[in-house]
Order: sequence, then structure tokens, then C-alpha cells
Amino acid sequence: MARHEIVMPQMGESITNGTITKWHKQPGDKIEIDEILLEISTDKVESEIPSPMEGRIEEVKFPEGETVDVGIVIAIVEDDLSVPFGGGSSESAAPAKEEKTESAPAPSQEAPAASEEKSEGRRFYTPLVKSLAQKHGVALSELENIKGSGAGGRVNKEDFMNYLDNKGSSSAKTSSATPSAPSAPAAPQPTVPAFTSGERVEIIPMDNMRKVIARNMTASKQISPHVNSIDTVDMTNLVKFREGFKNEFKKQEGFSLTYTHFVLYALVQALKEFPQVNASIDGDNIVMKKDINLGCAVAVPGNGLVVPVIKGADNLNITGIARSLNALVEKARAKKLTMDDLSGGTYTFTNNGSFGILAATPVILQPQLGIFCVGTIKKTPVVTADDAIAIRQIMYATHTYDHRLIDGEQGSKFLKHVLNTLETMDPKALF
Repeated sequence: MARHEIVMPQMGESITNGTITKWHKQPGDKIEIDEILLEISTDKVESEIPSPMEGRIEEVKFPEGETVDVGIVIAIVEDDLSVPFGGGSSESAAPAKEEKTESAPAPSQEAPAASEEKSEGRRFYTPLVKSLAQKHGVALSELENIKGSGAGGRVNKEDFMNYLDNKGSSSAKTSSATPSAPSAPAAPQPTVPAFTSGERVEIIPMDNMRKVIARNMTASKQISPHVNSIDTVDMTNLVKFREGFKNEFKKQEGFSLTYTHFVLYALVQALKEFPQVNASIDGDNIVMKKDINLGCAVAVPGNGLVVPVIKGADNLNITGIARSLNALVEKARAKKLTMDDLSGGTYTFTNNGSFGILAATPVILQPQLGIFCVGTIKKTPVVTADDAIAIRQIMYATHTYDHRLIDGEQGSKFLKHVLNTLETMDPKALF
């Protein structure tokens, strides 16, 4: 007989917590190894978590909707089905029974929270919170003023950032600590409208993913001075080629050839020519990257957008890029993306044309320095070189870049390189 603890998994190097969105099993239910136990949402992905063992669910520690720090026990599984449900040794079973008793708090959660509020020396802070405190000049003693929303009253990143945003910290402004890379300024707090639910108003709380997305998008605008270079590209030759080749391609590969594949290929060529666009900024340092890892925004019904990454895109031909993207799209729609699929991007592409939009100016995905967006391809009358008017297949393209490092000349030349590749490539030679 053995009772096993299931902990909140580490979904990525920078992920410190996750929100339980759905339990697939309840206490008393049997579960097979690799059978889905629960679904977890983070700021990057929603994942189905399989059970690492066979047995019976003895206890579920947190309800759906609860955000839990990585490493905290979220469930108990009994692998000996001969033991009655709720049974087991007194040593292992006591905590589970006590937590279920409404009249007494569980010693594994409530009791430590009380002691944490009383003693700085005994209160636990994650390495991330300690790092943030040092970065913003907040003393550990000041952390006692923060009410934690994590398990056992633990302070998590969201609690810390809310504390900075709402209350501020004199030590954060006057810190005499050793200078380090400047951090992003705290988001200004807008005046909160006095909205209340009523006959004509419905208040819908943001889910965990949307809250983090909102914070990240705001931070990106504060960190990076966004500049947009926009131009049109004549896609007529590629439209004609695709129309004649798409059936053969689908027969060979099993999926459709899209204009996105051509744009991604053109982006790789431009990033090879302008490696600074593929870089990042770390304080006063420029981080040049040897690999081109292309993020590609994918619309997932019911889950908004995710950005899986084609790793080593500079080592792939156009067919390899298409295969890699197709595999990631299928995983995204099946909710099977891993953190490795979503991390390590050096530049991002998004296609608003799939929504019938002519052009857009997207937000840079930190810590990248640029993002490329295309609109829909539309038949347009164009004045040709010999002053004739012809109907051409025109697409708008936007290169959004970080003006801290990429100036207007380089950003615009990068855009022109992509457009020139799309307009002059011989697609027959690529397949």
C-alpha cells in the first residue's frame, strides 16, 4: 500500500504556478496510468496532465479555478485498491481526513499560513519572488505586508506585482542596491469604473490566462518603443503557382499548402541577412542568437491564440517549414502542445489575413525584437511599370520592431527584403 502525492507540475522554466481548469477524476474514482487526471492553464498554454500511476483518487486538494504554485501537492493517489477508500495508515491518512473536516483547518495548508504571517524567518518565499524583491529593492521584511493568494498563503509573482502596482514601495524607488539591468516600469493603474452587475451590465472575471496576457501585452508596450513599417507585396505569381500545385502538394504531404509557408520561408532569408532583428536586449547588452526559431501564431477555437515555435527554421527548406508548422498546428488544436513547443522563439509571425483583415500592427512578444504581420490577399488595380492598369493579387505586410535597437532604416530594409523574396522567388525550384 502506498499513497502518492501529485504535485503541480513545472510547465516551463519561467512558469511558477498554474490554474486548475478541470478535474477529470474525483475522489473515489479509479485511474489508469497516462489517463488524463486534470487540465491546467498557464499564461502560455492549456495542458492536459496525465496520471503518472495507476490507482484510485484519494483526495483532491484544490477546486477548479484555483491557482497553485509549482511543487504544491494537488492530489493524492492510492495505488493499492485493496485498501478501502479513505483508509490507509494513520500517518498517511490523517492529513487527508483532517483537510476534509470543515470545523478544523488542514495542518498542511492553514496552519503554516498562520505561522507565515507571524514570522519572517519562517515564511517561505519562492526563488522567483525573492529575485523580484531584490530587483525592485523590496526588503524581505516588507514582503510580510503582502497577502499571498498561493497555497498556504504563499506569495506568488502575481501577488508581488499587484503589490508594486497598487501600493508602490519607497524602497523600490530609492534602492541603493547594486545597479542591474533596468526593469520595466510598473503599469499605471487606470481609474476603476464603478461598474456593478445589473439588468444592462454583466461582470465577467478574466480567467488566469487572459489576466497574464493582458499584463504581458501592457509590459511589452512599456518595454519596447514599437515602430511599424508597412508596405504592399504583389503575390500574383505565388497565387498562380499555388492554385496549380496545391492538389499535388496535399496528395504528397497530407495537408494544404498555404501562403504562410512562403512568408515564413521569406522571413528566414531576411533574418539571415539582418541578424540583429533576430536578437534580444538584456539591459545594455545585445544578445545575438545563432538559431532562427520562428514563432507562428495559431488560432485555437475556444482558446484564442497560441504561438508555437518552429525550432531551427534556418536549417529547413520550405517543405520542412511547412511540415513543422503543420505538426504544431495539429498539436495546438488537440491541446497537446508542450512548453518546449512554445518556448525559445526568436521572431514571430502572425497572419491576420485569415480573418479577412487588410492590415494590422501587432504587439511584440518579449524578449523578441520584432513581429511580422500580413493581411488578406486582395485583387487590386495596380499601375504597372509601363503605365498600364492591371489587376494584381496584393497583400499588406507590417514589420513591427523594437526601436531601442532596430532603427527605421534597418526595420524598413528588413521588410523590403521579405517583400522582394516573395515577389521574385521561383516557387517551382523550392519543391
